[in-house]
Amino acid sequence: MNQPPSGPLAGLRVVEFAGIAPAPFAALMLADLGADVLRIDRATGDGPSARPAPAPARTQILGRGRRSVAIDLKTGGGAALAHAAVTRADVLIEGNRPGVMERLGLGPDAFSESNPGLVYGRLTGWGQDGPYAHKAGHDLNYIAVSGALGLIGRDPERPPAIPVNLLGDFAAGGMLLVIGILAALADRARSGRGQVVDAAMVDGAALLTTFIHGLHTDGHWSGPRGTNLLDGGAPFYDTYPTADGRLLAVAAVEPRFYTELVRRLDLDLDPADQHDRSTWPRTRDAFARRIASRTRAEWEDVLADADVCVSPVLSLDEAAHDPHLASRGVMIDVAGVTQPAPAPRFSRTPAGRPAAPPPLGAHGPDALLDWGVPPALVRRATSDGAVAVPATTPANLTEESDE
Repeated sequence: MNQPPSGPLAGLRVVEFAGIAPAPFAALMLADLGADVLRIDRATGDGPSARPAPAPARTQILGRGRRSVAIDLKTGGGAALAHAAVTRADVLIEGNRPGVMERLGLGPDAFSESNPGLVYGRLTGWGQDGPYAHKAGHDLNYIAVSGALGLIGRDPERPPAIPVNLLGDFAAGGMLLVIGILAALADRARSGRGQVVDAAMVDGAALLTTFIHGLHTDGHWSGPRGTNLLDGGAPFYDTYPTADGRLLAVAAVEPRFYTELVRRLDLDLDPADQHDRSTWPRTRDAFARRIASRTRAEWEDVLADADVCVSPVLSLDEAAHDPHLASRGVMIDVAGVTQPAPAPRFSRTPAGRPAAPPPLGAHGPDALLDWGVPPALVRRATSDGAVAVPATTPANLTEESDE
């Protein structure tokens, strides 16, 4: 990165041990907000070469905004390099199964004396303990066991809808880890001590159902999937096809929005019947017929000035050109790839523009030297093949000083 990072986390130093999806997303969020993130990728093969990415580096958006060094952690020199880097960090992020980091000599206890203020962020599917802790799994498994998956879908006779991997990996996983890390940093500011953050996607997915648990206990969420207030059961909280085969999202939950929507659609419905479930089939049919009578663009024009909680259902490409998103700069271009901008926004310490994702191992020994790892250790590990050297060897690697 050519210029110091900006944002509310500027000055925070994070070592990320490369993984897939949720842990990199947590590192991305910290980097977006100004943290200096050093990613340790795996070096594999006969020589110290970074494992090739499955696609061009610039499209690996989850890797944006940080530096990358490829290290063979199974060698003594590689593990020593990683240890030295973490000793100089505020935060560590790892997404391995329980016990993996300990077997590498890089578990939390390895830093209890060398870096007692370290916030050690661990992200797994099942957590660090419990009967499932060592089982394999993915997003879908974690949200299934948490009860969240069973809530999603419109037809109780069909299996639940699959919410991509947004719910488990990113909301219940990466974001939960970021919240935990920031909370631990706030505690460290008072106590001076770091701690381990055990973020489990199954925990996070369960936490996300808190509101629904309340509705269920009160008897307001008692029907099968697809028959309740916010799962497509209510005709005023659903999506409807337009004349051109596109969709409108209708979310007129509050009576004033519903009343205005009925008026704008010119429907023969009594707004007082909104929550009378016996009227829902007729209401749904009326909504569907009316909305199908015009194109999505026509409805956008008709409802442009209406406070009715109706929006077009946009594709990723369409969202990038939505006038509201465009006015706020929600989507940005980094190295020719359209992607979401850093969020949230800060009035005094705004985040800078993220750097493009680097190829795996692109910053090599130079990143370790810049991080403050002793040059003698870096040179020794490099000569032993424990760390990958990019095609252009940084000049400062050849310096003789061991300071």
